Amino acid sequence: MDTRKKDDEKQRNIKNAVVRLILKEGFQGASIAKIAQSAGVSPATVYIYYDSKEDMLQDIYRECIDDAVHFLMGCIRPDMSAQEIVAQLVRQYYQYIVQNQEVFCFLEQFDTCPALYNSCQTMRGSACLTRLLAELQQKHIFGDFDTDNLYAILFPPVERIACHSEAGEPPEDRLDELIKMIQKALM
Repeated sequence: MDTRKKDDEKQRNIKNAVVRLILKEGFQGASIAKIAQSAGVSPATVYIYYDSKEDMLQDIYRECIDDAVHFLMGCIRPDMSAQEIVAQLVRQYYQYIVQNQEVFCFLEQFDTCPALYNSCQTMRGSACLTRLLAELQQKHIFGDFDTDNLYAILFPPVERIACHSEAGEPPEDRLDELIKMIQKALM
């Protein structure tokens, strides 16, 4: 990696260009040259921030996951009941998807590419959420379920509602029903 001065705005432009190009052209089509052009920087500038395309994709994925989990965890308070935690996670995740559609789609594409996803196993954000779920299990609030199964019950149904709602259709009734279903399954 180059040791020249880093500029937060340039790095943000590179990140945004990566997300847009991955959605438009896929991982293979998003070359460093195209990313740089879309970000308004030279290809050499990209290497100031990232050692390789793979490192860049992994770093941006981790940053996006950390941001998403921070968004989710921002609604959780220690005094909440398990029912409130489930309701808040569902509603907050729905809001995250609606407010960050491009980033959400980027994360989805990354998650479906095993070679890339498996290279990002240690992430601060997801570890924080995993700790919360484990704590709820230790307190016997949630059943003794595999963590991957907890994620599968909590998040994909919210994605379905967020991605398949008709334009202008209020999702509140569907989210309320989903929250009750998840609470019943986990508690």
